[in-house]
Amino acid sequence: MRIHIATDHAGLEFSTRLQHHLGDQGHEVVDHGPLEYDALDDYPAFCIRAAQAVVRDQEAGIETLGVVFGGSGNGEQIAANKVVGIRAALVWNMATAELAREHNDANIIAIGARQHTFDEAASFIDRFIATPFSGEERHARRIAQIRAFEDDGTLVPDPRAGR
Repeated sequence: MRIHIATDHAGLEFSTRLQHHLGDQGHEVVDHGPLEYDALDDYPAFCIRAAQAVVRDQEAGIETLGVVFGGSGNGEQIAANKVVGIRAALVWNMATAELAREHNDANIIAIGARQHTFDEAASFIDRFIATPFSGEERHARRIAQIRAFEDDGTLVPDPRAGR
């Protein structure tokens, strides 16, 4: 599988170690930055580029996912989610890693590098990668609603509208 990764200065060490970890498992890793430590770097462009690459690959039929890191993972998740077609999930334990894929078909995982040890984060990522989307109708329906809103602003009717 191809894995696109991005971070900011807070996750740079994790990112470097993760590239080796994932490569050793046979994954193709594409690093979207940063290249070196800069305490004042800005994560949005790194994360957005990784997210764009995930969408491009998925549209081309390439099996791919993404990983974004930061101090908390929140900003990186927000940035990645600005890309149409991305479903980035902030993950903080094994259950959220699994459910992000199983129920939400998340294609990017966001992790706070200052919140976890490398081994914890790697285990979340491994679980995320290994877990397939369940394909259950209720989950597929909800994902389709999110995509419809991304595409043209469509929302299901408000049940309170007729009151």
